[in-house]
Amino acid sequence: MVKSIVATLLLTLFCAGFVFGADKKVIYPPGAKPGGNYSPGILIDGTLYISGQGGEDAAGKISSDFGAEVKQCLDNIDAILKAAGMSSSDAVSVQVYLTDAAKFQPMNAVYTTYFKEPRPTRTTVVIAKLVGPGNIEITVTARK
Repeated sequence: MVKSIVATLLLTLFCAGFVFGADKKVIYPPGAKPGGNYSPGILIDGTLYISGQGGEDAAGKISSDFGAEVKQCLDNIDAILKAAGMSSSDAVSVQVYLTDAAKFQPMNAVYTTYFKEPRPTRTTVVIAKLVGPGNIEITVTARK
């Protein structure tokens, strides 16, 4: 009886070690410098959590054309996915933040070329203003 309890306890602690001892790996897109006040992506247990990405290019510029801004935003996400060994087909959940409800259809036109069927779940929220520049921010959760 005591051996059974001890064996069960050891097995429970061993399994808990796998759950609680999972390593978090910060994912940076190519050319990004480690540091800053947030991580572009965190990979843990096969799930990638991507921080909100805007439509800035590598030089920090945002196109005045909203479709180009959305494409750049999705390209920024794609770079993080690729750095983690994933692609847009691994995305399971997407959150889109727009500064103008009238921009939903133009965003969706670009979005549907990037995320193919079956598309990830999506929430789209219209907000008054983003913290950074631009008109869109997108977060993604992906799983291999």
